[in-house]
Amino acid sequence: MRFMRFTITTPVVLVSKSSIVSGICRNAYNMVLHKFGEKLYSGLVSTMTSHLKEIAKSIEAAQGGLFLEELNRKWAEHNKALQMIRDILMYMDRTFIPSTHKTPVHELGLNLWRDHIIHSSKIQKRLQDTLLELVQHERTGEVINRGLMRNVIKMLMDLGSSVYQEDFEKPFLEVSADFYRLESQQFIECCDCGDYLKKAEKRLNEEIERVSHYLDAKSESKITNVVEKEMIESHMHRLVHMENSGLVNMIVDDKYEDLGRMYNLFRRVPTGLALIRDVMTSHIREIGKQLVTDPERLKDPVDFVQRLLDEKDKHDKIISSAFNNDKTFQNALNSSFEYFINLNPRSPEFISLFVDDKLRKGLKGVTEEDVEIVLDKVMMLFRYLQEKDVFEKYYKQHLAKRLLSGKTVSDDAERSLIVKLKTECGYQFTSKLEGMFTDMKTSQDTMQGFHAAVGAEIADGPSLTVQVLTTGSWPTQSVTTCNLPPEILGVCDKFKTYYLGTHTGRRLSWQTNMGTADLKATFGKGQKHELNVSTYQMCILMLFNNADRLSYKEIEQATEIPASDLKRCLQSLACVKGKNVLRKEPMSKDIAEDDAFYFNDKFSSKFYKVKIGTVVAQKESEPEKQETRQRVEEDRKPQIEAAIVRIMKSRRVLDHNNIVAEVTKQLNSRFLPNPVVIKKRIESLIEREFLERDKTDRKLYRYLA
Repeated sequence: MRFMRFTITTPVVLVSKSSIVSGICRNAYNMVLHKFGEKLYSGLVSTMTSHLKEIAKSIEAAQGGLFLEELNRKWAEHNKALQMIRDILMYMDRTFIPSTHKTPVHELGLNLWRDHIIHSSKIQKRLQDTLLELVQHERTGEVINRGLMRNVIKMLMDLGSSVYQEDFEKPFLEVSADFYRLESQQFIECCDCGDYLKKAEKRLNEEIERVSHYLDAKSESKITNVVEKEMIESHMHRLVHMENSGLVNMIVDDKYEDLGRMYNLFRRVPTGLALIRDVMTSHIREIGKQLVTDPERLKDPVDFVQRLLDEKDKHDKIISSAFNNDKTFQNALNSSFEYFINLNPRSPEFISLFVDDKLRKGLKGVTEEDVEIVLDKVMMLFRYLQEKDVFEKYYKQHLAKRLLSGKTVSDDAERSLIVKLKTECGYQFTSKLEGMFTDMKTSQDTMQGFHAAVGAEIADGPSLTVQVLTTGSWPTQSVTTCNLPPEILGVCDKFKTYYLGTHTGRRLSWQTNMGTADLKATFGKGQKHELNVSTYQMCILMLFNNADRLSYKEIEQATEIPASDLKRCLQSLACVKGKNVLRKEPMSKDIAEDDAFYFNDKFSSKFYKVKIGTVVAQKESEPEKQETRQRVEEDRKPQIEAAIVRIMKSRRVLDHNNIVAEVTKQLNSRFLPNPVVIKKRIESLIEREFLERDKTDRKLYRYLA
């Protein structure tokens, strides 16, 4: 048969004329059809093997840069010839090869190329070294033929993932690790932190770009891991703590770009962000601790709180601008502020003083949006407080003074803050504060009724405005004695008669220490001024209508103003430059009991209305602070007992540790109860037979219904 003498020619000598190709295809088809498929397949293998050995010699002979070009050209020719062979042997590929489990024609051609070209003893190592050398050249700034690199690398990938990995990727990663290990060590010795991070980021981006141009996409994570490990993870502790340029210096100097770069690089390594977060937290706690414990900074409560807000704004901006609004960083910041704000037991008082300052004058002329921003910042600090009930005490006192003196900058701002407090802590927290506003409105209606009823009788006397305050809503004030001038006392008696006549079962007590007065005064040469003073100051000044000189003792005896208040009033009237309507002998800044006071005929001011000794909230003295603390502790006792009873009513039987935990959980929105105080309240409830100890286990308590 003529088919027995058929031989396969080399792919490169196949001509493309359709008649010849058609004849070869028929011959191949007939051989397979007549059971000579094995001979055809073997002939294909031997012919391709022989041809590839010749190609290998041609590639090996290529010198220098021509080596890759020759390899790439032969590979392209091989692929083209392989496509033609597969088309010619299509019938064998479909029938004979599947039935005999042999390698398909195209795959066979790739395998033979791999074995005789790529894995040739004279080509394999040379190819690997050439590729790695080109990558090295590119890393050092030289321009290489990326198109040629892409074709050769793709050839390795087409030959199978194992070929790409073993013949290129694995040594590529090893060489890269050595390169970046050495380079990072050089950088760390000569660069500051910011410059080092720029270089690391540049190298990382270069590798990502390199992958996109001519490497397998799967290599991206592997090569970036190498860069991350050698350039970031290996040096991250040294970078963070680098002297004069590390993380703390970046934070202090507001280097948002460098901080953002550090965040983005460090997030790539396992513990990178945790390290940044821990160092940042330690830094914030340290500067916060210095801030809240520095005696000099505690002298001005408003400045103290403003510094807290400035620090918070600074670190909020860092987290939003550089740390991608990372919630874990925000939580760390909040935790740090809560830690150091509560190191200062006066923080609740100072925050209330800050609010008082802003709502008196600090927000005058400010837009509603800006007012809300300030109030929101105050609420942010309020949330950090563990003793919110202490803040409530001071806030109530300061709010009372603002309302009574009419010095609040905006009722809307006051109410807005109360709404925020209610949202944060509930109705019970703000019910008395809202009651204070109600009393102010009711007092206006009362005064309208008073003037309508007795206005004609007091038309020639001093005008009087009274705020009637509900005892339970307003801060507890000790009733202090003060002898009002006869002119004022007469009007006060008329109001008292009117009020008690229209409201039965009520009692009025005058809080003269909380009032203000406007006095019209005439000085030397007929110069007239209207003086805005406190009620105490009014009582002092009215004495000088009948005397030119009065001693401290005489003023004290005539007015019966408490000594501490009297000295402050006299100091504001006689020692404040520009407002000294009295003169003092001897001249000094302090008030002594042997001082004498004179009406200052020479007083002058460019303003007709002169404010003297405006009532403002001031930092408490040590005795006042102790008194406030005692009141707070007393107020906490019923709250702790109520929490214990609520818990025991639902649980019936509970051990001591769980009671403490439950009470703390219920009350920590207002204050952090002391376990010792909780124990005392439990003992008190046992004495009053709300609870009893379990007879079998003395650590268990039982609720008595």
